[in-house]
Amino acid sequence: MIALEGLSFSYPDGTKAIDHISLTITEGSSVGIVGANGAGKSTLVNHLNGYYLPREGSISIGGILVCKKHLDRIHKMVGLLFQNPDDQLFTARLYDDVAFGPENLGINKADIAILVEEVLRELNLWELREKPPAHLSQGQKRFASFATVLVMKPEVIIMDEPTADLDPKNRRKLINLVNGLGITKITVSHDLDFIWDTCQRVCIMNRGRIVADGPAKDILGNRDLLEANSLELPLRLQG
Repeated sequence: MIALEGLSFSYPDGTKAIDHISLTITEGSSVGIVGANGAGKSTLVNHLNGYYLPREGSISIGGILVCKKHLDRIHKMVGLLFQNPDDQLFTARLYDDVAFGPENLGINKADIAILVEEVLRELNLWELREKPPAHLSQGQKRFASFATVLVMKPEVIIMDEPTADLDPKNRRKLINLVNGLGITKITVSHDLDFIWDTCQRVCIMNRGRIVADGPAKDILGNRDLLEANSLELPLRLQG
């Protein structure tokens, strides 16, 4: 589904955020990307949805090269869940936020209504469809932001710190939701217990490189490896 070949990226000040990364992610797999702050995680995933375009190396998604010419197709294929739901919810009512993406694809109103109702009911948000997103709880906002992505029927979903500010009950609901998605999933998070629960594979990034890549429980259970990259064991393995 996703192939990176020799991807590198530097910011205008010369900071090298991505340093010759090559990576393949198979269709339907769930991959966690972890690392300390500044390791290059966000820069990497911002290349996967076309926010940044490759300057050195290449990326293809579903066999389509990520480049300016193909951005519309890439944006339809890849859904991005922002760390802060408020960045994803911006209209006066929840229904309009969820309908926004399909409307921009030119889908007719009748079909949009079906899509929006389907995803809101699936996430137990249908009764809240007329509410302003600003009046939702933090947990409701998180699932509402998921609705704005899932309504687009993406083939890949990228999640940036999806458990931020969630209470234990909503965190468990999110784990069940993510594990029920039959699409390719990429999660960037410091919550290594969430990664443990939802990812089959983990990549550790450090200074713009992938320094470890393997089965989630092998990587997350390796105290020495994690500590060498400024990470700690998942809470369930501590003590």
